[in-house]
Amino acid sequence: MTISHAWRALRHRNFKLFFFGQSISVIGNWMTRLATTWLVYHLTHSALLLGVVSFAGQIISFALGPFAGVWVERLNRRNMLVCTQAAGAVQSLALAALTLAHVITLWEIIALTALQGMINAFDMPGRQSFLVQMIDDRNDLSNAIAINSSMANGARLVGPAIAGLVIGAVGEGWCFLIDGLSYLAVIASLLLMRIKPMNMRRNTAGMLEQMREGWDYVRTFRPIRIILLLFSLISLMGYSYAVLLPFFAAQVLHGGATTLGWLTGASGVGALVSALSLAVRKSVVGLTRMLQIASAMLGSALILLGLSHTLWLSLALMVFVGFGLMQSAAASNTIIQSLVPEDKRARAMSYYTMAFFGAAPFGSLLAGALAQRIGAPRTVMITGAFCVAGSLWFTFQLPKVRAVMRPIYQELGLLPVS
Repeated sequence: MTISHAWRALRHRNFKLFFFGQSISVIGNWMTRLATTWLVYHLTHSALLLGVVSFAGQIISFALGPFAGVWVERLNRRNMLVCTQAAGAVQSLALAALTLAHVITLWEIIALTALQGMINAFDMPGRQSFLVQMIDDRNDLSNAIAINSSMANGARLVGPAIAGLVIGAVGEGWCFLIDGLSYLAVIASLLLMRIKPMNMRRNTAGMLEQMREGWDYVRTFRPIRIILLLFSLISLMGYSYAVLLPFFAAQVLHGGATTLGWLTGASGVGALVSALSLAVRKSVVGLTRMLQIASAMLGSALILLGLSHTLWLSLALMVFVGFGLMQSAAASNTIIQSLVPEDKRARAMSYYTMAFFGAAPFGSLLAGALAQRIGAPRTVMITGAFCVAGSLWFTFQLPKVRAVMRPIYQELGLLPVS
């Protein structure tokens, strides 16, 4: 297997533009995530309010998910993404202005986080389904998804580390300003693309009918239903640790913003390794097994993280947490994209977005409330146990899922016809 094979999707000009533009912007996004978390902790010292802020952004994305999926299929996806990226820039620059003026309050953070949630509801399914238009050869789609994940998680490694240094030196406001300016790179890459119009049948059905059709497809097609259920559980329980990291950094490990940056960066290392392992794969075949292993790894690492009081051990465990989360999210995305027909792609991906944005906010709220009562370490141990249980459940579902997937992959030429 050659190294060039692992990066084959970058042969496509449009995807290459997207990759470099998005790489810059996502570093800024991760700086804003860490800066927002630290700013809320600095203002409130409340685990519950950290959960509330996370909930405010993600619940909006969940509520708008089904509508967004239908709208994305009706709109020119490139033009829509230019609009969402521009709106994201305005949101980050507003955060920067209020923070640098030292007038920002918790309610303004919640309102601006909710605005970002509204933007994400359209941006995520739009971006996921637009990947197909950037890639001329459908055989390179799974590699494009893996490279996209590698890029996002390389930024996840670099962004928080930079943010920790910037916050320590000049404060959170500069992180928001850098993020706002970084959106220009994505907008430029989108405008420079040469996109061929897609030959798709114009859907004359009403919005509610299209929403129902999308829901019926996701609900009745076993592989997508089972994978989305597992991913929802991982989002509910697995992602909730992030809202408690300031408490681990400050109270368990007796550090500050830099320690928080190291913890977030360590999970980024694991996520990057996971994404690179997906990039070198030649085929989507076998990813269901990785989904099973990743969810068990994530749960086990979270349980051990709750027991750790040493920085080096916590950093090592965060690598496994990052690997498990990334593998679960990217494998779920890749499998769904390989199975779904083009006329339902945006709607299917909107439910993938909802699985994350629907479960994660409730998980953040639950984790924040639990941590107030029993402490952050015990809370992550409980959430880890649920992830392990989800892996066991998925193990029993796997034979039925594979039985449905096999003829589809045989028709696509990914498996030999028996």
